[in-house]
Amino acid sequence: MSDPKDFVAGMDSNARKSPRRVVFVTRRTSAQVKVTDEDQVQTYPELLFRAVVAIEVLAMALVSMALLFNAPLEGIADPSHTPNPAKAPWYFLGLQEMLHYFPPVVAGVLVPGLVVMALIVIPYFNINIEAEGLFVKDRKRRVAIFYAAAIALCVFLLAFDVLVALVPTLIVAAFMLLAIQSSSQSPSAFRRYLAAKPLSFWIMTWFLFELVVLTAVGTFFRGPGWSWVLPWRS
Repeated sequence: MSDPKDFVAGMDSNARKSPRRVVFVTRRTSAQVKVTDEDQVQTYPELLFRAVVAIEVLAMALVSMALLFNAPLEGIADPSHTPNPAKAPWYFLGLQEMLHYFPPVVAGVLVPGLVVMALIVIPYFNINIEAEGLFVKDRKRRVAIFYAAAIALCVFLLAFDVLVALVPTLIVAAFMLLAIQSSSQSPSAFRRYLAAKPLSFWIMTWFLFELVVLTAVGTFFRGPGWSWVLPWRS
């Protein structure tokens, strides 16, 4: 060793915290590393263990709810007396709410088809999960694209009078405008958080926000004839 200061040795019983190995190589011996490829590697299935625990906890919670609460089932179906409104299951109420505004081809075929196509195509793209903020690079061009896309989407929703979808869009657009005016050196931690979010975060946030709002409106605010009603009024 040319410089004794570069050699640092220590004693520690925690091998994970300090995984250090000291090797002394003499002049007559060359350093050799022999590695054999193995088909199977012994590992502790920590991820599998967590998944099993989560499944068991969820199963116990569902069984407990089934024992304590009755399912909200109605009477036997009668073709001559259909309920008004005839609502789909809660996970389809967002789609049923869109059918109230858009033509069946758009809400029932085009939109679900685009979602399915996106789920198929997106995994083939080279997506960086640790992506940088949306407006960090090429700021002027991306801001112009954002304004154009936001205005076009708002005009489209206004043309079909879809106010329940317009409100979440405006809220997400407002947060994106705040992200545009923020940077990684902003004094506010929240503004630094917004400035660091990539495009995938904003798209998924808007999609989930729309899904929750449309499902909630279809569940609680739709009455006979799919008219607007307040949930606290009979």
